[in-house]
Amino acid sequence: MTLTLRPRRDEVGLKDGQLLVDGKWRPANDGATWTHRHPATSEAIGEFPVAAASDVDDAVRAARRAFDEGGWPRSRATTRIQVLHRFANLLREHAPELRGLQALDNGVPLSFSANIYATGVEAAADVIDHHAGWVDKVGGQTLPPYQGGDHLAMTFREPIGVVAAILPWNAPFLLFAQKLGPALAAGCTVVLKPSEFAAFTVLRMVELLGEAGLPDGVVNVVTGPGEPTGEALITHPLVDKVSFTGSRAVGKRIVKASADTLKRVSLELGGKSPALVFPDAPDVGLAAMTTMGTVTMGLSGQACVAHTRALVHRDVYDQFLTAAEMMAGAVTYGDPFEPATMSSPLINTRQLDRVLGFIERGRESGARLVCGGERADGDLAEGNFVRPTIFADVDNGMEIAREEIFGPVLAVVPFSDEDEAVRLANDTEYGLGAGLYTTDARRAFRLARQLRAGTVGINGFQVEPHLPFGGFKQSGLGREGGQSAFEAYTELKTVLMPLTDELM
Repeated sequence: MTLTLRPRRDEVGLKDGQLLVDGKWRPANDGATWTHRHPATSEAIGEFPVAAASDVDDAVRAARRAFDEGGWPRSRATTRIQVLHRFANLLREHAPELRGLQALDNGVPLSFSANIYATGVEAAADVIDHHAGWVDKVGGQTLPPYQGGDHLAMTFREPIGVVAAILPWNAPFLLFAQKLGPALAAGCTVVLKPSEFAAFTVLRMVELLGEAGLPDGVVNVVTGPGEPTGEALITHPLVDKVSFTGSRAVGKRIVKASADTLKRVSLELGGKSPALVFPDAPDVGLAAMTTMGTVTMGLSGQACVAHTRALVHRDVYDQFLTAAEMMAGAVTYGDPFEPATMSSPLINTRQLDRVLGFIERGRESGARLVCGGERADGDLAEGNFVRPTIFADVDNGMEIAREEIFGPVLAVVPFSDEDEAVRLANDTEYGLGAGLYTTDARRAFRLARQLRAGTVGINGFQVEPHLPFGGFKQSGLGREGGQSAFEAYTELKTVLMPLTDELM
């Protein structure tokens, strides 16, 4: 028996995609298309256009007109607030449909997207509602003259302009909301490029945004891969800001491309996040299962903030490994629409080969393979499934402890004392997240301050709409979430006004 998902297309209501330019859905100018193959079965699910440079130019110019000549940047606060709240409510209303589309896009099972907040439609709706709340609350200052004089000094926050928002495939709900929520709340216009591996979910969300009352041209959508579509977008001279979530290599390319016109840039570029487990953890077994869960459940480790390095005190090392292996053995794969399925395949064959290559080199480097390390077979043989993999006795200098594998692979590194744990945790080019497992409040606070990571969870970890999220070092630039995200889509302007009867 072979797993097949083709009939699910009709059940979910998936239709082939189109570009959205100035409020009109259309094909690419040259008729080029991309065929999406499902990662669990390799079968063709649907098609959408590949936007060439001319299509991207059409979309950017539409966004430029909507910003320079349209009403959205100068709309009343109540208008933006109402549109965003209506959109959030539509997301909640259509949650079952959207979860089904995501299952056809990237294979994330319904059991996960319906129950794990950070990957669900509900989280996206909450992010949109949160940013709607900032529309009428972020302003400037009124300041007295510094050196005297009869004038008034004021500052204002104004929308930054045309935003290129480039989404990854692994979390389309949340990342759509984290980029478009603050951009639209601030009054920007947007050209959105979803990943070619998760376009259908995003296209439906944009349709709902139109139903919520967003004016034509404020959000435009171009579909296609990084070349030619993404490259044309990040180099377009009329784009004012690029917001990107994805690989470090692409992030570096965006920084270089932004130099010619000094585009503003926000980047979230992944991580190699550590979980530090001390002997006084509230529950070592639960810490192990939680850590392994971030590496295996739902996305099969294809999450930027997965805790893929476990730094474990030698006193509880064996206990941790036993519980982590138990968690790995409990993970089930299969049809993402079946309730028993707990995790997804890897997104494509390129990623499959990449992860298997890391595993093989991990073996060769001398790390001890505790479990996993191979592809799933039988009914799952046609999909990109890799069994949950644990390496023990890992040296922090090994490749599997330093590179973002983006697969279900956990590297477990022993440590002897607190200083060594902090040194190992910070010995990485990344700095996105970290977890601390201890009941010592002083240690928790002390280490949370010492760790070079954007988000530190103590005896647990989660992403919330009102909190800034982003990384230190090569994990990116800027933050998403909270007031800092809203301000990242604005420019700060100073106005000096004489206090006289006439402006002389």
